[in-house]
Amino acid sequence: MTRRATSLFSQLRRWAVGGLLLSAAADLALPAPASAANSAVILVYHRFGESALPSTNTRLEQLDAHIAELNSGPYTVMPVSDIVDAIREGRELPDRTVGITIDDGYRSVYTEAFPRFRSAGLPFTLFLSTNPVDREFSDFMTWDQVRELRDAGVTIGGHTATHLHMAANSTERNQLDIETSNARYLAELNAQPSLFAYPFGEASMSVQSLVKDSGYTSAFGQHSGPLDGSADTYYMPRFALNEVFGDMDRFRLVVNTLPIPHSDMSPSNPMLTQNPPIFGFTRTETTNLVNRLACYAADQGQVRVEEIGPRVEVRMNGPFPAGRARLNCTELGRDGRWHWLGMLYYVPRT
Repeated sequence: MTRRATSLFSQLRRWAVGGLLLSAAADLALPAPASAANSAVILVYHRFGESALPSTNTRLEQLDAHIAELNSGPYTVMPVSDIVDAIREGRELPDRTVGITIDDGYRSVYTEAFPRFRSAGLPFTLFLSTNPVDREFSDFMTWDQVRELRDAGVTIGGHTATHLHMAANSTERNQLDIETSNARYLAELNAQPSLFAYPFGEASMSVQSLVKDSGYTSAFGQHSGPLDGSADTYYMPRFALNEVFGDMDRFRLVVNTLPIPHSDMSPSNPMLTQNPPIFGFTRTETTNLVNRLACYAADQGQVRVEEIGPRVEVRMNGPFPAGRARLNCTELGRDGRWHWLGMLYYVPRT
């Protein structure tokens, strides 16, 4: 490994996201863009300029820097629905394709993010929870504002009525929540969304089936990693951004990441029935690596990786606590770009 690659790898180990050691790679050099790719990076924001809530907030100067980077760098920002369709159909995308999503529907989306993205010509998708809008919460948008975004080309996606923890609730409760929100979309927007995002990024196989049966064509979680054909259509990854994890070093890192193509991920159920899990996947493509694959688990740091041919098995240091459990695997390719595979599991409370 070269001295430069060693420096980047050291930064990767030091970066913390939700209890995980990940990366900053401040001196990441961008190679010349390729003509086409089969993956994209999807970003997720929540609030803007609301410094009292840093875990879900992006500072306005950070947002301005993100937009400047996307408009000046070798990126193509596309509507998320177009990205999902291209990947589902096996069509090529421009290299460094990026999609932008925003969850919940806070008023700062309308007052701060919307005018900035519109001025920059950057499309985005808003995953909207309907109850706070119906109840006219002061920090949420109104239906008139949501319609203004829709009429300006913003895609509205499903995000339940009450923003509940779906993996922790019954099928009946989840179904009622989705039916309520779908009825409100139809009444206020004259259409039911086709894209869905799980509140908190939490799901289970039964929740995924319910979302599919409710008419949604695909759904997103909140686990890190680029989106490619390896992803479950009803549990697609997104890189979350906030005050701590929205600095330009990390932003440039994530918008330049590439996937780790794989199949046969286990466990496939986003809700754990065995804790700790025996996590594994089979590579479907190889990467010309600078360093070997390294994996990091929430609250555990680096965990043991065993590679037997194309099969990768990851051994945890112990069980995950109840709630959300994140796992991320990364490797640096000789193309100078990080390759990334993440997963978020929900651990039931006993």
